Amino acid sequence: MVDKPPKKQVNLFYCLDCEDLARKVAAESDHITLQNISWRSFADGFPNIYIHNAEELRGQHVAFLASLSSPAHVFEQLSVIYALPRLFVASFTLVLPFFPTGSFERMEEEGDVATAFTLARMLSNIPISRGGPTSLVIYDIHALQERFYFGDDVLPLFETGIPLLKQRLQQLPDASNIVIAFPDDGAWKRFHKQFDNYAVLVCTKVREGDKRIVRLKEGNPSGRHVVIVDDLVQSGGTLIECQKVLAAHGAEKVSAYVTHGVFPKQSWERFTPKNGLENSFAYFWITDSCPLTVKAIANKAPFEVLSLAGSIANALQI
Repeated sequence: MVDKPPKKQVNLFYCLDCEDLARKVAAESDHITLQNISWRSFADGFPNIYIHNAEELRGQHVAFLASLSSPAHVFEQLSVIYALPRLFVASFTLVLPFFPTGSFERMEEEGDVATAFTLARMLSNIPISRGGPTSLVIYDIHALQERFYFGDDVLPLFETGIPLLKQRLQQLPDASNIVIAFPDDGAWKRFHKQFDNYAVLVCTKVREGDKRIVRLKEGNPSGRHVVIVDDLVQSGGTLIECQKVLAAHGAEKVSAYVTHGVFPKQSWERFTPKNGLENSFAYFWITDSCPLTVKAIANKAPFEVLSLAGSIANALQI
């Protein structure tokens, strides 16, 4: 039997938006130590950043927990991401729970800019540390082919939040009555193999005139607790239309899970009781990959946060 190597002692830095998640990650393991960065700005608005204990990082394993959801914060975080591997560290890991430009991965006509490729190129230019290429941890990237957008100087590790959902579903009183629904064929292709022990439904969008209408493509939701699964939510329109279709076909309850609750312009409010959707979604699960959303929906039904902290702590030992 091969002995397991000793666990690494990891120095974890983080952006300001990710402080709560970083503290949860550190609480998961005695082998993770939080480190500090002073995030300041010059008078002209450009960042004036200071990495504390920089000399003490030599020969140490270092990680950075990033959130690039806000374009305003991308430059300051890239500045740190490019600086840390050059401090003679033993290894460098970048944890980017949400890859924010993932849904802009292709061109539909000449002139479109695939910004998923742009961000992947920026991250591919992270300097190599003494230990080799940067490990890049991303959760449920929008399109699996995006792994090929990254260059050879980074090692992308694609993780998923689905185990957190499956664990939560097993705790529900009606766990034996749950079926999984996918809002479109893309979500089915992406996630169906992770739900081998569940019955599944698939919805689809069809064009009727100038509108795209959600229809039930396959499966029977009658009398079941249906959980809609997707990688991310923006406005939430598709999820709401799916819920209506499933309820019309006899679903007893409908819930939803997305790894990334993006919710621009506070679109999460569409799912709260005050907007008339009190009985529409029994649960709406998200992870803490989008920290600003987590703060906004705290203690608001039907939302419930499944933390990536334990998974991130494990990934830092790979």
